[in-house]
Amino acid sequence: MSVHSNGILLFRFRNEKLEVMLVHPGGPFWAKKDYGVWSIPKGLPEGHEIPLDTAKREFKEETGFEVDGEFIDLGELNQSRKKIVHTWALEKDLDITNVVSNTFPLEWPKNSGKVHEYPEVDRAGWFDIELAKKKIRKEQIGFIDKLMGIINYSQKEEHLDKEKRYRQTTLF
Repeated sequence: MSVHSNGILLFRFRNEKLEVMLVHPGGPFWAKKDYGVWSIPKGLPEGHEIPLDTAKREFKEETGFEVDGEFIDLGELNQSRKKIVHTWALEKDLDITNVVSNTFPLEWPKNSGKVHEYPEVDRAGWFDIELAKKKIRKEQIGFIDKLMGIINYSQKEEHLDKEKRYRQTTLF
């Protein structure tokens, strides 16, 4: 049986370039890892929660920010044999310097008997598409590609007339 996870991929435009917001997993195992470990803020539903509500709740838990607006359904991708991730995109510009995440207990070092609290997310970042595709988990790259297709954005056409492209980002 598959586990379903739901997330939100924020995007914005800076100097005519598309950027996406990703989060870095917290805890000692991920502390020195960078490429291929960042993720879309996401998580598991509670009870009979509606998937988009799960995505919004998880976004708030992992970043400290509530988000709402015109969500773009990016569909589902298999992250592993047993995990399916459903993601929505939202155009919104956030100041990520104030990201605050929920925490989880972990025995570290393993078998030491010492349990510490670690943030689920230790930082967030805005990345242009080229760098985002290097930083994000490879199973989630497809969400960036889907977003680019839906908003008619191409890395090679970054100087497209604004009228022909999706709307511009405004700071909230």
